[in-house]
Amino acid sequence: MAKIIDGNKVAGEIRAEISEEVKALAKRGVVPGLAVVLVGDDPASQVYVRMKRKECMEMGMLSVDHTLPKTCTEKKLLALIDELNADARVHGILVQLPLPKQINEGKVLNAISPAKDVDGFHPINVGKMLSGEPGFLPCTPAGCQQLLMRYGYDPAGKHVVVLGRSNIVGKPMAAILMQKAPGANATVTVCHSRTRNLAKYTREADILISAMGVAKFVKASMVRKGVVVIDVGTNRVEDATKKSGYRLVGDVDFDAVSKKAKAITPVPGGVGPMTRVMLLKNTVEAAKRAAGAKKR
Repeated sequence: MAKIIDGNKVAGEIRAEISEEVKALAKRGVVPGLAVVLVGDDPASQVYVRMKRKECMEMGMLSVDHTLPKTCTEKKLLALIDELNADARVHGILVQLPLPKQINEGKVLNAISPAKDVDGFHPINVGKMLSGEPGFLPCTPAGCQQLLMRYGYDPAGKHVVVLGRSNIVGKPMAAILMQKAPGANATVTVCHSRTRNLAKYTREADILISAMGVAKFVKASMVRKGVVVIDVGTNRVEDATKKSGYRLVGDVDFDAVSKKAKAITPVPGGVGPMTRVMLLKNTVEAAKRAAGAKKR
């Protein structure tokens, strides 16, 4: 059976490191601040925002929350982002997606100051990521990289196959791992819904990272023995034994694939905790950069 790559364990290690950084900043009179903007009343988004607020408080960070009605106009949301860009207490800004149809997501994300774009979605930060310059990396791909490195599965020289080409996971994951840098130096293949004979590529992978959003898409026949699997997918499937009526599964058929893999992330408890902790890490980094800029 495969070794379980425990995201909760690694996230705990990173939280401990963040806590020390927050204490060091506090001695300089700096409290890292994260502003989270939620538009509408989506239950899943509300839960996610509450978790982020709780984690900020546990770390000794400032949490600034703004909840707007789902009828909020694009103009009003952009005005709020302008206020947060100018607020010295706020070092990171996160606008919870998805947004209502009347609001252009691209326009909103581009309005966030690159210096406070702790989600790593602003075109300037995307450009820095592609060129290998210091910036903010998107939280989920950065979390995947941390899982690999902290469990001793260095991507250097390995063939990494990424399933999915979204701007949130697939594309940045490929960009991060192909860099000439520690934790990277991989040969990367990106597969997606139009890839012909997709299983041919997945069977060649030393490391397989799946972000397709399709429950149990990756079968045991699609991987080679000894592969390292990072399952980013979070999919709901019906389960009458659960009070909620559903359970969460990944993109990978965990039970079958774990019998062939060297190591694998579970769902839940794998990549999910890493996404949240990398957001905190980016926020602390933004606070350090802002404090450094003030000193100069």
